[in-house]
Amino acid sequence: MRRVLSIAMAAALAGSCAPVEKPVAPIGVADRMVLSPMGFGQLVGWTEDNAAAVLPALKRSCDRIAKLPVDRSIGFDGIGGTAADWYGPCSAASRVAAGDHGAARAVFEHWFAPWQVTADGKPDGLFTGYFEPEIRGSRQRQGRYGVPIHGKPSDLVTADLGKFRPDLAGEQLVGRLDGARLVPYPTRVEIEAGAIDAKTPVVAWTDDAVDLAIMQIQGSGRVRLDDGSQIRLGVAGTNGHKFVGIGRVLKESGKLEGDTSMPAIRAWLKAHPVEGREMLAKNPRYIFYGVNLGDGPLGTEGVALTPERSLAVDPRFIPLGAPVWLDTVDPKGKPLRRLMMAQDTGAAIKGVVRGDVFWGAGEAAFEQAGRMKNPGRLVLLLPKARSPRMAGQ
Repeated sequence: MRRVLSIAMAAALAGSCAPVEKPVAPIGVADRMVLSPMGFGQLVGWTEDNAAAVLPALKRSCDRIAKLPVDRSIGFDGIGGTAADWYGPCSAASRVAAGDHGAARAVFEHWFAPWQVTADGKPDGLFTGYFEPEIRGSRQRQGRYGVPIHGKPSDLVTADLGKFRPDLAGEQLVGRLDGARLVPYPTRVEIEAGAIDAKTPVVAWTDDAVDLAIMQIQGSGRVRLDDGSQIRLGVAGTNGHKFVGIGRVLKESGKLEGDTSMPAIRAWLKAHPVEGREMLAKNPRYIFYGVNLGDGPLGTEGVALTPERSLAVDPRFIPLGAPVWLDTVDPKGKPLRRLMMAQDTGAAIKGVVRGDVFWGAGEAAFEQAGRMKNPGRLVLLLPKARSPRMAGQ
């Protein structure tokens, strides 16, 4: 079933700009995204949030948008208008002094309009967390460091389907060439058995396969080298295979019951190294890394993530670079209501009302991220003055 906007939103947009091409129906999407207009006064906790804390994340997204062609559509069907529609809000936000939460809220209230996000009219969704792991490593294979952290293979072929179908934003076709045919890339088991060693650089070596597997689940990470320095790694590619959650594997196999949080999963895997390797092999997806010289882990949007203010979303629905209001609870059960920026995606982050909160780096962030799995709601903030890209709605 194709995604559509609510009648209320379509009416609000009517007449503001000439319609463009008819949107393409997404593939394999069961729910429709319905947006309903709201007022900022309806956002519980709006005046209590430290709104200025989101401005560094917003600035990074604005800097990226500023480099786009002025008529570039933002999001699926151009739901966020064009790049030019963001120049005013971005300029106003850049002039807010650090820590001036009142001024930050005023900018959002003046330049943006809030829209309740629902899946076929249902506002509730699922929100989890992720973090930036730090693992031990060495630049050379030596001593205990015998587990390779692979870079991007020379024969890996990747096509961004979003360039051809906007509704497939974030989706990739991955494989390797066999003559004129594109065939699937080796699985995790095959890669770990050495299938691509001759074609793949090694960016570093680690001593713990479990910690590396967790880093691959999270995406980016840091390697604390044996000489005391560290390198930050960003995702350079994947082998294109479907992600299979290790928590689900352990639960369905009867290995882990009750607490299936990431801390519990890590503890079980380390306590059962032989069985753990067998369980990890059931996830065929494999991540390749490159050195990231930026000031933070890079999200799919291409900007550094901001702890507790960056959110991974499904870009088939929520435009990357857009502010969102998150209303959920944290891992300790306390209300978590704050402005976030949609700046990343994830293999398991699929659906209309679905998000993954970036908690930062280190063990404290791991505990928060690994135990977060709570219901919540999402409000999308879009520029009040924007050029609609939807026709036939």
